[in-house]
Amino acid sequence: MSGTHSNTLVGIACGIGAGALWGLVFLAPELARDFAPLQLAIGRYLFYGLFSALLLAPIWRGLRTRLTRRDGWALVWLALSGNVVYYVLLASAVQLGGIAMTSLVIGFLPVAVTIIGSRDRGAVPLRRLAPSLLLCAAGAVCIGWQALSMPTDGDVGRQLLGLLCGIGALASWTCFAVSNSRWLARLPQVSVHEWNLLTGIVTCALTLLLVPLALLLHRDAHAPSAWLLFLGVSAGVALFASMLGNALWNRMSRLLPLTLVGQMILFETLFALVYAFLWERRLPTLLETIAFALVVASVASCLAAHRNRAAPIATGSI
Repeated sequence: MSGTHSNTLVGIACGIGAGALWGLVFLAPELARDFAPLQLAIGRYLFYGLFSALLLAPIWRGLRTRLTRRDGWALVWLALSGNVVYYVLLASAVQLGGIAMTSLVIGFLPVAVTIIGSRDRGAVPLRRLAPSLLLCAAGAVCIGWQALSMPTDGDVGRQLLGLLCGIGALASWTCFAVSNSRWLARLPQVSVHEWNLLTGIVTCALTLLLVPLALLLHRDAHAPSAWLLFLGVSAGVALFASMLGNALWNRMSRLLPLTLVGQMILFETLFALVYAFLWERRLPTLLETIAFALVVASVASCLAAHRNRAAPIATGSI
């Protein structure tokens, strides 16, 4: 029982760390606003692939013997759903609708992932997770209510398009979170660090295919200072969000059940909002403060459901 409790605590700590690093992703489109979402995705994932290749090179010979063709196709799917497609849609949502609105939509990720995870064998029943899901949904609604009702630029059509991009990002990353967690469970012979590096290599390869499209669609000239900022933001997001954040997330995915993994995504939303407040130099509103409380209550409720579930099992084994 103590081992399980320890794993849970380590998993939660990894989830919080991943959320703190992933929250930086919401700032990147604002920091490098002169560049299109497709360009931001290409910059980030080229650096992600470069960092991954440097770390993977010494261990590649031994690692490739533990992988199958099916694993390779899984990496392609995960790279698309969790990285390339997701980030293009997320960056578009931020630039069109703002950080707060995008955080609202992404805030529904825990609901989607937890509902899917409740169908796994041995998972906590959905009815026991209902209070947590309701608190999560209420918190997400509070977070973005003002952003949706009062567009910052007064353009309702632009806000709606941003909302649609956010919903697309939500669907894409839900597929990634569920698939990635299940693939990690199937591959005990591959460490979470190795899996993250492999994902980086495949993501970079897919991103290279997008370079001609970006050159065709975006021909605007940029000042050298703008390019330096773009490279700095791309490298920073690749290192902190893709390398370190993904590593923590993969570690957490092996320690926690999928129903609890879903709740950990809430920390990305929380940190994204904190960064948004700092960027906008303002304090949270009443609704946003209530949202923080609801999100914390949601995670606490989910933890309680899993702890109560584990108690009878532990008692019976003694």
